[in-house]
Amino acid sequence: MPAGRTYCALCSRLRRGNLYRIAREEGCSAVVLGHHRDDILETFFMNLFHGGRLATMPPKLVNEDGDLFVYRPLAFVAEADCEKFAKAMQYPIIPCDLCGSQEGLQRVQVKQMLDGWEARSPGRRQVMFRALMNARASHLPDPTLFDFLALATGPRKIAENPMQLGGVD
Repeated sequence: MPAGRTYCALCSRLRRGNLYRIAREEGCSAVVLGHHRDDILETFFMNLFHGGRLATMPPKLVNEDGDLFVYRPLAFVAEADCEKFAKAMQYPIIPCDLCGSQEGLQRVQVKQMLDGWEARSPGRRQVMFRALMNARASHLPDPTLFDFLALATGPRKIAENPMQLGGVD
């Protein structure tokens, strides 16, 4: 591992690989993960700031090999609500500090940024998450998402997203 880099991506890939392997060995068709809304937002900003792409983790997908579904049933649940529920049920919360000595993690910085925005503007996380479910490909300059060459004037219908969560308060 290069100096100054963390093991997070490697650790994540190794854990996921083991989950996929065990799922296959046990004859399962899916893997269920515990990522919550805040994880999805943090991943979005990690990809935006460090990967140069608009991407995050969807609630359901098919893995790269095409043989397993990956579900994230907590995708629409705030981290704080997960913590409250875990505490009420007396479930342990296991922090991801497996490496022990990693400081300055980019995900921690993104989490602090989101915490600051939420403190200054309560409800900001929910608005940002709602925005992830309301993408407009024609308003992003990516020609692989929208055929700008075929764009023409005249009547048209804009598709509505049936998964939108209520309006902005």
